[in-house]
Amino acid sequence: MFVVTIDQQGSRVVGDRVEPFLADLAATTASSDGMPGARPVRGFERTVGDEVQAVFEDAAAVVDLVLRVLRRGGWSVGVGAGPVDLPLPESTRAGSGAAFVLARDAVEAAKSRVRTVPLAVRGRDATAAFDTEALLVLTAAVAARRSAEGWQVVDLLDELGRDARQEDVAARLGISQQAVSKRLRAALWAEECAARPAAARLLERSEAREREGR
Repeated sequence: MFVVTIDQQGSRVVGDRVEPFLADLAATTASSDGMPGARPVRGFERTVGDEVQAVFEDAAAVVDLVLRVLRRGGWSVGVGAGPVDLPLPESTRAGSGAAFVLARDAVEAAKSRVRTVPLAVRGRDATAAFDTEALLVLTAAVAARRSAEGWQVVDLLDELGRDARQEDVAARLGISQQAVSKRLRAALWAEECAARPAAARLLERSEAREREGR
């Protein structure tokens, strides 16, 4: 299992933004209904203060969520990969087990002021977890440098779905297909698409030792 703990940054300055953030998270996970395993096993809830937490089974869903939150900015993200105590209670904040402890360690590490990307991953397989973190941090850092024009085509591709073509994006934006291709190359979109499943596989390995023992 994967526990994702997200803590608001600078709440004393900007105020508590947890409730609108929870609404956005609910909308994001609901839009993934067509993807098996994409929704959390236990949805996001406020746990303490300005912190929220959820439990996932699907590593790819965690990767997608983490990158979305990091793009948004203003939140520190910790991911814990490992076993949880079963049966899971209905409330996320009532959950327990190694993954919850690891997520706590991760979000505290993510708050470090020396981190340019506020993300940390901790797992039962520590090496795999650190490798996951490194790849996700690099992917998020690359995305943070993407231009508004780059995000425009990337977001439209995401909106149109898996079968979308560059021609479809060009038609919607009223630009040439060559312009769309140029923006995607500058955005390093193909590289991000390749990195995401690699990060998900590494995240799965982060809890692999426990799985081998089942």
